[in-house]
Amino acid sequence: MNSKTTSLKDDESKVEVLPGQPLLDLVNVCRDFDKVKVIKNVNLIVKKNEFFTLVGPSGSGKTTILKMLAGMDQPTSGDIVLENKSISTLPPDKRPTCMVFQFLALFPHMTVGQNIEFPMRVKGIAPEKCIEKAQKLLDLVHLPEDYYNKNVMKCSGGERQRVAIARALAYDSEIILFDEPLSAIDAKLRKTLQKELKELHRRSGKTFIYITHSLEEAMFMSDRVGVLCKGELKQVGTPEEIYAHPVSRFVAEFIGDVNIFPIRVKPTGGWESSDFPKQDFKVVPHGRDLEGYIIVRPESLKLAKEGNSLDNVVECKILNQFSLGSRSQFQLLCGKKEITLELPRSEVGEYKTGSVIKVGWNAEDAIFVTE
Repeated sequence: MNSKTTSLKDDESKVEVLPGQPLLDLVNVCRDFDKVKVIKNVNLIVKKNEFFTLVGPSGSGKTTILKMLAGMDQPTSGDIVLENKSISTLPPDKRPTCMVFQFLALFPHMTVGQNIEFPMRVKGIAPEKCIEKAQKLLDLVHLPEDYYNKNVMKCSGGERQRVAIARALAYDSEIILFDEPLSAIDAKLRKTLQKELKELHRRSGKTFIYITHSLEEAMFMSDRVGVLCKGELKQVGTPEEIYAHPVSRFVAEFIGDVNIFPIRVKPTGGWESSDFPKQDFKVVPHGRDLEGYIIVRPESLKLAKEGNSLDNVVECKILNQFSLGSRSQFQLLCGKKEITLELPRSEVGEYKTGSVIKVGWNAEDAIFVTE
């Protein structure tokens, strides 16, 4: 991120920010409901000015964490610390946070401008200042100036989403929380708004904390991603780190398509699997007996053909082929194991369902996990 960003304060002056400094710290945070642990000892540092996303399946605890950050709920134990001060018991109006909800919560009887101005008028800011700032925020979220007097219910879904974001920015909070704000929008518009949100984050200089069940959304927009499962934070890292180096089978499966083989690693560096009982494969040596899983991404599989040397090769039958535009995906059957191969269009060739082919991968392209 650029180290210089534009402040949204009234004077619109340029300010120097230091991205990457710790801002928000969750320390051993737990939340129980009726003696059931919904959030389990979550430890997380969110950095100043970063776009941080919590991702996980339904029921993993994403919204519960967001509500605790907003002050709408409190931890059963643990602490939420903002710049070395506990905010766990502070009410929402005393925190430097505001939230963009999934269903937006706009006022249907108000105009676009009135919706954006609402938090400023509640604070007692002079009307002329509210109007001036609302117009600047319209420009920031790429809405025309004449939308100021348009009834918000006459706006499209994507336009209302922009209004909700502009209203959140009008609070001038340091941290903006997003509760799956794009989940109800059609796929094409969602792509556009993802790009705009990422650009808006850069231009505003705010800290964004975003939750979604969409892997693609998290990977596309975020500086870092946290993966939740049943109330536990399984891994935190950049999208690239989590994709290339998942710490568990769950994270690997959640972050994209994978081929997973249960294995036992031999001290010699080879491995054997119940999925391929008659073959002995090569992995990066671990030097001792281990049991776990080998993970191979579909794009790491290659066609085994002349001139293409691969450490591990299996014979497969093509079950299905799916066109993905610039690439094709093959569903293959290797013995009793189904695996997925992904190839660029230039390498697809004339393969037909039922054909037998050989595919493989190199040892360094596989990921080994123990759980």
